[in-house]
Amino acid sequence: MHVFKTDTILRSIMGEAGEGHGITHRLDVLGFNCPVPVAKTREALEELANGNVLEVLADDPETLQDMPLLIGRGPHALLEVNKEEGEIRFVIEVKA
Repeated sequence: MHVFKTDTILRSIMGEAGEGHGITHRLDVLGFNCPVPVAKTREALEELANGNVLEVLADDPETLQDMPLLIGRGPHALLEVNKEEGEIRFVIEVKA
């Protein structure tokens, strides 16, 4: 997994194999409320290359509505949404 770091909100996980979907980058916005998760996801997507796969971990229930709206406005593909024990996982393929 590549190091992906733009500020202290992001935790990069280097050396781990991405699970499914060929995840290349991880954005952890657990503990942050709207609008931070969506804003940080937008920033991350702007920095990533075509074909990268971003995993976003969030716990704000608003992201279940906001994240698909964000992805629907651009070229990127929302590959997976999974909610388990209060944690929401989004897997997004970057498309230019």
